[in-house]
Parts: sequence; structure tokens; C-alpha cells
Amino acid sequence: MTVVAAPKRLLIVDDEPAMHDSYARSFAAQRGAAEDALGAMAAELFGDDAPDAADEAEAFDLTHCHQGLDAVAAVEAALAAGTPYAVAFIDVRMPPGIDGRETARRIRALDPEINLCIVTGFSDFSPIEISKVAGPADKIFYIAKPFEVAEIVQTATALAHRWEVDRELAAARAQLAAQIVQLEEQGAELAANESRAIHMATHDSLTDAPNRLAFLRALGDRAKRPGLFATAMFDLDRFKIVNDTLGHLAGDALIREVCSILHAQAPEGAVVARLGGDEFGVLFDTPGEEAAVMACDRIVAACAGTHQVFGNSVQSGASAGVVVVEGAGVCDPIDALRRSDLALNDAKRTGRGITRLFDESMDEGIRFRRRVEQGLSQAIDKGELSLVYQPIVSRGELEVIGFEALVRWNTEEYGPISPATFIPIAEESNVIHELGDWILDQALAMVQRFPGQYVSVNFSPRQFRRSNFVGHIMESVQRAGVSPGRVQIEITETAIFDDAERAAETLYKLRQMGFRIALDDFGTGYSSLYNIRKFALDSLKIDRSFIDGMGRERESAAIVHSIIHLGRALGLEVIAEGVETEAQVQALRLAGASHMQGYFFSRPVAPDLAIGLAEQRFLGQDVADAPQSNGTHG
Repeated sequence: MTVVAAPKRLLIVDDEPAMHDSYARSFAAQRGAAEDALGAMAAELFGDDAPDAADEAEAFDLTHCHQGLDAVAAVEAALAAGTPYAVAFIDVRMPPGIDGRETARRIRALDPEINLCIVTGFSDFSPIEISKVAGPADKIFYIAKPFEVAEIVQTATALAHRWEVDRELAAARAQLAAQIVQLEEQGAELAANESRAIHMATHDSLTDAPNRLAFLRALGDRAKRPGLFATAMFDLDRFKIVNDTLGHLAGDALIREVCSILHAQAPEGAVVARLGGDEFGVLFDTPGEEAAVMACDRIVAACAGTHQVFGNSVQSGASAGVVVVEGAGVCDPIDALRRSDLALNDAKRTGRGITRLFDESMDEGIRFRRRVEQGLSQAIDKGELSLVYQPIVSRGELEVIGFEALVRWNTEEYGPISPATFIPIAEESNVIHELGDWILDQALAMVQRFPGQYVSVNFSPRQFRRSNFVGHIMESVQRAGVSPGRVQIEITETAIFDDAERAAETLYKLRQMGFRIALDDFGTGYSSLYNIRKFALDSLKIDRSFIDGMGRERESAAIVHSIIHLGRALGLEVIAEGVETEAQVQALRLAGASHMQGYFFSRPVAPDLAIGLAEQRFLGQDVADAPQSNGTHG
């Protein structure tokens, strides 16, 4: 079948009419006797598969110009019409008017892509001289007069093909360059969104001071370093009166002024954060308890007195609670904050406007924690522990694709104890390993009863740092006869960012073995939206606090959208936790979350009910109203 291609345009520039006739005859005689002979030879060699020379013959559209100026004008018109010339054959000597060298120079200035072929019997200029003005050298060629038909045709064919390839390459490069620019713009936009999201996630919108999350992060970092440091909490006295009498705008103005005072009066290098409401936290190094109390007294004194708020004189004061602890891993950051809060409560009970230093008599919780730790070590033997299962559903058809295993403890002495209470206590001792092994074994036994869903098991930072963690998990799975692909390992940001290199290696090994990996409570810990790329993850789980705040806080909605956008960009599933309303479901669907989990679909349920949900597979909207176990969020 003959291929009909658009003819390539050739420009013939020569002052001799006879030469134009020669060009015309040459291109008209492309298929002559010689070609017929070659075609017959090919047919004899290749039979029916022999290529037809006519299939591959190049078609040319010739434009004849007798003077250089006419040729320059023709090139300019062709470019304007979008039908440029592929090749120009130029005679050097063309009296009168401009010569071939000048013609070539002007044509090259108009069209850098055209191939120039100088055709002459004798030239006043050397090839080097012509190349200097009409180059580059790889786009300028020479043919001597008189020329053979085959010579001129082959040259035109080769240069026309090269011209076409060059144009295709140029278009491909331009497209690639545009894509690179687009990717760079998207990368810059992602980085800007990340920066904004991180700032919103770690700063208070009213004062722009660090928020509770940032304060806890700073507290955790400081607790790793040696030396004494103070954790202080400040609360405004009688702040409710200001809100009730002057309104919330006045209350906001007072909050901002007090925040400025704290920054001005806090010790050098201190971290000042708004923890929520009228409560502030201050973290600073100190030589001892006496110096810490003096620093807090100075801040309390600066906060006391009269403040001008919207033209009104407002009497204000503050109370403080402070605890001094040793760093270098000895201190639990959350416990330091809790103790300073206990001291603050004691200051407010005692009479306000004062600083209280924490002492053990304030902490009934310490004694309770000790009793819980002792009871937890015996809970397995007593049969007080159990697992409940909360389904994870896909956003589209609400298909149950997995279950998160959650531990419950019902004690003889205290009744049910929340995981939020006993898990941190277990984490501080070796009990967490015994408890974690029991949870994993129970979950592995359960997943064998599911008709295809996976089970998701939480591992604490201390478990994750356990020596031979990978081998221990793999041994448990093999012993249970469960495929690793049906087990999802949930870890927190704290677990992997304490030692990022080791964590990356551990996660890579687990993924190689087939386990699913989920990063739990994403957005609340230490991670950078950029740095998670280095970890072998399958999914990000958005913390329930952001889902809960989506309808009320612009910052929470922005964080949720940023996490979903990041997850999709990295090819990760994004699981939204704590989904409790139809409005949240619709908002998360629109945002692009791939999976959801929460009370709207099901509370954590006992094993038999979980199997029923797994066999049902698809959840209707009435599932949230179905009989459920009385599990807590954790």
C-alpha cells in the first residue's frame, strides 16, 4: 500500500533558468529505469515481502527563486504561513543582487532549522567562510556543479528526513521542558502547602504562638538532652469574667497581650506556647527548682495588673504550676506536663496569683499508675484482657477491607480501664512486650476466621525498637499460618522518627516480606510531610482530632486536605479515623480519602460481631445504629 505523506518543501535558488529545469527534471524522474531495475532485483530476493520503492519515495514541493532577495522573501512568507522549507539549494554566484553567501546568511537568520545546500561549480568563498555566517556546520552542505540526478535527489531526501526528525525532537524536547516546568511548579506548590499546613498544625491561630502539639514536640526533644529543665503552665485568673462582660473579642485581645508578656518575661531561649483557652506553657532550662520558681514568679507578677482592652480597663492575673526534671531520657515528657498541670491546679485552689512547685503529694495518679502496672502484669493470666475489632471501609461502596484490633482491659478492682490509661503505663515498662505479644497472637488467630480481610495491629515505639523486631513478627505469623499480606502493622510517627534510618530499614524489610504498613495518628507527631517519602508505607491514618475539627476549624480541614493530597501524590492509601457523621463521610469522599474508620460505620465490636460484618462485606448507612459493643475510641 502506497504511503501518501505531505510533500516536503524545497527552495531552489539559482539565477540560471537551465538549472531550474535540471532540478525539475531530477525530482520528476525519481522513479526511473534504475529504480525499476532495483525493484525487480528486490522482488527476486524477497518475493512478495519486497518493499515497494514508491512506498518510501519522498514527495517534494519545489519553489523556484532566481535571485537571493526573492528566496529570503519566500522563506519569510513560508514561516508566516506555517509551511517552512526543509531544504534550500543555493547557488553561490547570482549577479545581480545578493550572492549565495549573503542569501544563506539571511535565510539562516530567519529559519534556524532549515538545511542549506550550496550548489556551485566555482565559489568566491570557501566553505568555512560560508559556515561562519550561515552555520551551524551540521546544517550546511555542498554539491558541485554539474550534479547527477541521484545525487541531488538523495541529498534532498536525506536532508528532508533529517529536518523532519529534528522538528520532532525539538517538539519532544519542548514538551519535556514544559512537563519539567510543570513538575517543578507542582513541587513548589506542594512544598508551600506543606509549609503552610505544618505552620497551621503547630501554631495557634489567635496568637501565632506554638500550640500544644508544638509544645509537646519541643518538650520531647528537650527531654532527650541532659540537664535540668522546667515545664511550667500558666492560667489566667478570672478570665471568664472578661469574656462574659466584654465579649469574646475582648477576651481574644487579652489573650494576645498576655502572650506578648510571656514572651517578654520568659527566660532566654524559652519556648512559649498557647496550650488552649487561657492556658499557656513555658519550657526553659534551669539550674534548679528555686531558680525555676523565681522565673515563674516574675512572669506571674508581669501578668498581674490593669490592661487596656478596647478602651476598657481590665484587671487580670495569672497562676502558675511548675515541675523541674532531669533530661537525658530520664523524664517522660507527657508526665512532666501532667505534673505541671497538677501544680497549676493546686495554685488555683490555694488562692490564685501564685506559683506552685510540684511535689509527690499532689499526685494521686502516681499511686494509681503503680497499681495499674502491677495489675497489668497479671491481667493475661487472669483472663481480664480481650480484643475488639473496628472495621476499615473503602470510601466508595463502604466495603469492609480490614479490621483494627483494639485491646480492652476489664479489671476486678477498678472495672474497665481505658487503653489511653494503661497502654502508656505498659509502654514505660517491659509489660508492653508481653502485652503486645498476646495482642498479636490473638489478632492472628482472628484473621484466619475473616473471609479475606486483613487485621491491623498497633505497635508502640518501644515494641518497634525491640531487637529483632522483624524476625519476631515473622516468626509469629509463620507459627499462626497467616499470610503477611493479611497483617497491617500500625506504628506512630514517634516510633519511626526517633531513629529514622533504623526505622526506614525495618519498614523496608517488613514490606519485602509482604506486610502492610500504616502510619498511625498522622499529623500529630514529629513527621515532615516531605520526609515520609523515604519510608516503605502503604497508608497514612489521619488522626481523629483533625476529622473531628473539619466542620469547625479551617486549620483542621486544610490539614486533612493536605494529608490526602500528599498521600495520593505518593501513591499511598489515606485512612480517616474517627468518622462519626454523614457530613464527615461526604467531606472526606470529596477530599479523596481512600478509606474510613469510625463510629459512623461501626464501633469496635466483639469477635463474633466482627466476623458477621466481614461476611456481610458491604456496610449500609444503618450499620452505625446496629447493636455494638461498648468499646472506647482507642
